[in-house]
Amino acid sequence: MPPDLYARLAWLPQPTAAFREECRAVLASDSAGREIARLAKYALEENQLRRLAAAIETVRSRGGSLAPLTPFTLGVLGNATLEPLVPALVASAARHGIALTCVQADFAQTMQDALSPDSAVNQARPDAVLLALDHRGVPLREGTHDAEYVAANVEEAVGFVRTLRRALRANGGATSIVQTIAPAPESLFGSFDRAVPGTARNLTAAFNAALVESLAGGEDVLFDVAALAETVGLSAWHSPKQWNVAKLSFDAKYLPLYADHVARIIAALRGKARRCLILDLDNTVWGGVIGDDGLEGIVIGQGDATGEAYLDVQRAALALRERGVVLAVSSKNEDDVARSAFLRHPEMLLREDHIAVFQANWNDKATNIAAIAAELSLGLESMVFLDDNPFERDLVRKGLPEVAVPELPDDPALYARTLAAAGYFEAVTFSEEDRKRATFYRDNARRATLRDQVGDLDGYLASLRMTIVFAPFDATGRARIAQLINKSNQFNLTTRRYTEGDVAELEADPSAFTLQVRLVDAFGDNGMISVIVCRPSGADAWEIDTWLMSCRVLGRRVEQMVLREIIAHARAMGVRRLIGVYRPTERNGMVREHYAKLGFLPAGEDASGETTWQLRTEAEIEEAPMEVQRLGFALTAV
Repeated sequence: MPPDLYARLAWLPQPTAAFREECRAVLASDSAGREIARLAKYALEENQLRRLAAAIETVRSRGGSLAPLTPFTLGVLGNATLEPLVPALVASAARHGIALTCVQADFAQTMQDALSPDSAVNQARPDAVLLALDHRGVPLREGTHDAEYVAANVEEAVGFVRTLRRALRANGGATSIVQTIAPAPESLFGSFDRAVPGTARNLTAAFNAALVESLAGGEDVLFDVAALAETVGLSAWHSPKQWNVAKLSFDAKYLPLYADHVARIIAALRGKARRCLILDLDNTVWGGVIGDDGLEGIVIGQGDATGEAYLDVQRAALALRERGVVLAVSSKNEDDVARSAFLRHPEMLLREDHIAVFQANWNDKATNIAAIAAELSLGLESMVFLDDNPFERDLVRKGLPEVAVPELPDDPALYARTLAAAGYFEAVTFSEEDRKRATFYRDNARRATLRDQVGDLDGYLASLRMTIVFAPFDATGRARIAQLINKSNQFNLTTRRYTEGDVAELEADPSAFTLQVRLVDAFGDNGMISVIVCRPSGADAWEIDTWLMSCRVLGRRVEQMVLREIIAHARAMGVRRLIGVYRPTERNGMVREHYAKLGFLPAGEDASGETTWQLRTEAEIEEAPMEVQRLGFALTAV
């Protein structure tokens, strides 16, 4: 994809000619948040981003609702001009499901604002702070220095950023989004620059490597601006004229791209990264129409330019699966004909075992995608649909607006690059559980097949040979616990969000009761599937502060086993009552009756619809057919 296509966000459809009028119409809409989200999904240039951001601010100032967009407050600190950045961030965030509020620091007052508890950024108690620093904003001194000098200078510069991060956390409680530094395109020695430690290219490379290392295992997250600049070209990214005239740290034509990348990270922090790639087949995964051309007539494989382009799509899909993205198929085809390529074509890289759900029939694509989401127990907002056909893309966008549908160019050689550029699968952490996710969901689809075959629920559950594993929060599970807390929206009673630091505090808090829950069955390890936090409430009660669960284990009576475990520990600690709270959101309606189904009695409801429930710990709870293991608990506590 040439650089101008990155600047134009070419994976997004173009806005309509009536975009200005559509922004005005938002102000009178009863569903402003949904309309804003729809308009944000176009490829918007800077002025259009400003217009949409202005509409968002007007709705907000009038007290209107931006639901279902998720609120997020972002502080913005940097050494360059920040004014053009804020509206671009606000509008781009809506594209990713976020209602963003930005708090902007004064120009080039980065350290002062971080260190002052009374600064606007710290007073706002933001969810995160963007440290928008370029090579002029950190104390790097390029030149002909030797390696020892460079090492000391890099440590000084990383220490400068570390001080900012610590101050922002101490004074405002915020996670920092920390940028790498884009190297300048100019050289001092030409090709020999690589051999001199102190040149700008080597100095920024050493700084970036040390910066990444300093973030390892912490709560702050990385924004790799260096990689973004290298992707579009360093000479295109850096504009000496725009710096001299307006103090812009990169060319303004890349403002939509930069803002979109920041918005992806914010969305990932809120668990909104996509988790499933749904593939069309004909002219998307291979060239040709298998139903017409036959197995031998489709174009795929080495030695043919078109065939290699489709292999690139398959490699991209397999690479995503390797990092945990679930793969599915939605194709207008006869099922046995579509599967034949996966089973018998010698050049195919994708095989049937890689696909969690295979939908090949004559239904429309929107119907199939909805069925795939239901079978995987994933929301539509987790889906990305890749299809070469503009008609099918438009149909899915209109029928299922929650699904991400990238525009594809005419040349299949650019399909894989376009999918990567769209950034649907942004990550801020990566764990062994993430790596296994695709397998989890594939196995879950097989469980569904077994369930349909067995018919009787008790017989089905017994056939799974389940073992449920309980353990308190610990350092090993900390990252995954925080990830689940921040991305679980449907089976989540309170949707409270906690960082890894918060989780660590819960581990050390003797008054808090915590559970991390895993489930293993005949098909494999489901990984961590539930998180519980209970806190004291009065002399003899625990309030269930957090109860969330992966939707992929619904219908297996895991809830009953979790409640039995909570009650066992509560009794051991002399707790006589459990208090459950349900806080309604746009997406957690499925658990509205959760506590009622478990035998809790209603204890109150407020004007917002938040309900409170109560259960005596002497209650007996039905046991599900599964073995129980307890890890890391003192024997007296169970």
